[in-house]
Amino acid sequence: MPGKKNILVTGGLGFIGSNFIPYFLEKYPDYHVINLDLVTYAGEEENLSELGSNQHYTFIKGDIRDRCLVETIFNRFDIRGVIHFAAESHVDNSISNPGVFIETNVNGTFTLIDEAFKYWMETPFVYKPEYKDCRFHHISTDEVYGTLGETGYFTEETPYAPNSPYAASKASSDMVVRSYHHTYGMNTVITNCSNNYGPKQHDEKLIPTVIRKALGGEPIPIYGDGSNIRDWLYVKDHCTGIDLAFHKGQAGEVYNIGGKNERDNNYIARTICDILDEVCPGHSGSYKEQVTYVEDRAGHDRRYAIDAAKIENRLGWRAKENFESGIRKTVEWYVRKYGSNNK
Repeated sequence: MPGKKNILVTGGLGFIGSNFIPYFLEKYPDYHVINLDLVTYAGEEENLSELGSNQHYTFIKGDIRDRCLVETIFNRFDIRGVIHFAAESHVDNSISNPGVFIETNVNGTFTLIDEAFKYWMETPFVYKPEYKDCRFHHISTDEVYGTLGETGYFTEETPYAPNSPYAASKASSDMVVRSYHHTYGMNTVITNCSNNYGPKQHDEKLIPTVIRKALGGEPIPIYGDGSNIRDWLYVKDHCTGIDLAFHKGQAGEVYNIGGKNERDNNYIARTICDILDEVCPGHSGSYKEQVTYVEDRAGHDRRYAIDAAKIENRLGWRAKENFESGIRKTVEWYVRKYGSNNK
């Protein structure tokens, strides 16, 4: 790819996006990333403070649903690729306020891909010559597949069965992207990931909450009986998977990215408390004494687990971190963020 290539990244101030952009810019010095983010509760400008005045990075505050703005960005920067992270993603919020999830995740995705189609393509299945390699990469979630029993794994062939308004909105956005590949011949890729963890995650998510409440001497809330199981993926490993799918994935394909680290919420809380007992001991006893069980979330899926064989075998992706190595790095990062003076 000769010369500088302008890539539109949406939601780059959020958890995964703000880990991805510095990784991407360091690896690809010929790219210029334009980050479009509305800066809602899920994103903070300080998440990318390390970029400073990086000449390969441009931040634009705005809404992916704003068609005029999106069109202006494509024209102003001559966008040659889209990596679409931006989404409402907090399941609890989707239960109390589902409308905004439909607006952002479905209508916002439609606006983005429709503007990309108009900018890159002459007619369906005919790219403008200078844009023939342009790709739209949509970041999605394993929650679109619903829930699993005690055995089995989600694959790219698993039927969609979303159980929350958040999952339904992401499933719908996946279908919009799929339709633009099959109806218009757009070069699209979709990646569905398992639960991410690591630096820069929103404070209200499970792992930061356990750390923050522990250090604050407050009850550590765990839904139900704590037996809900998720497949945990260290965010930096997810970034390498996105990179591979964006650059080497086959057009129209879906790739599941998972960490092969199934852990229930009880294990998560105990492991974090054990690490905190070691690196930041409390005034009395173990942090595990603060664990408190609270009323379960409505429609709480019991188990997610991803089979990542497709991206491993076809693109050569491998997760570098297991849960035990990744969670230690994560806890140490949040201890630096929150400090130990909250107790």
